[in-house]
Amino acid sequence: MNSSEKMEFINLAKRVAVIGGQKALSYFRDPDLRIRNKDFDSFDPVTEADLASEDAMRSCIRAVRPSDTIIGEEKDTFQGSSEFTWVLDPIDGTRAFISGIPVWTVLVSVSQNGLPICGIIHQPFTQEIFVGGLGVSDYLRGGFSLETSVRQCHDLKHALLASTFPEIGTEKEHNAFQKVSKSVRLTRYGMDAYAYALLASGYIDVVIEAGLKTYDIQAPIALIEAAGGVVSNWTGGSALQGGQVLACGDKRLHKEILDILDNHF
Repeated sequence: MNSSEKMEFINLAKRVAVIGGQKALSYFRDPDLRIRNKDFDSFDPVTEADLASEDAMRSCIRAVRPSDTIIGEEKDTFQGSSEFTWVLDPIDGTRAFISGIPVWTVLVSVSQNGLPICGIIHQPFTQEIFVGGLGVSDYLRGGFSLETSVRQCHDLKHALLASTFPEIGTEKEHNAFQKVSKSVRLTRYGMDAYAYALLASGYIDVVIEAGLKTYDIQAPIALIEAAGGVVSNWTGGSALQGGQVLACGDKRLHKEILDILDNHF
């Protein structure tokens, strides 16, 4: 892929994220927002904003790249014929969205032959766009742009850790997570995929999660790897399909945490 083709992908991915974000933002903090629960055993909300945003994102992709596969959280997979796949999460952090908290994001990733090559995390309320892959690692807001990179933190006791829920995963996963959480300087909860953007920008050091889906993690993987970080599952293998996820800015810290998690499984 030449430089011109790379920029075409990056620009289209940004446009898809912005279009999805604009649609979602039009529903944000609407007291009449329609919400339904996707799960019988717990609260897993989906809103009319999720559905409208994904529709808009899919239309944008299909208009430019009709042969690409599209996988999204809320709609059936469109199976294309090309080597490229778009993975979309129209609102990552729907619980935050329905609570009026602006840490929800729009996730867009592009994969080539199964491997993410570009990822976007977009927060429409703050107008932030985090871009990673194809030779780019940038933070964008309005006309401002900044090249981003992870920060080095090899000592667990100095690390800042993020996770979505304190009650992470199964009891066994929760116990393993707590072993790490009790060893770091600070643990913060509730940021969903926004935490991965902060890691890629050098503000936090670790994100640990469990029970993720492929559309939750593919954009963060591309973003963090482009910024110099590492993302794996809890045993050091691929996290592309979701499940348990460990993301670190410093590879030395990643190894230290893997050793802790491994001792609890």
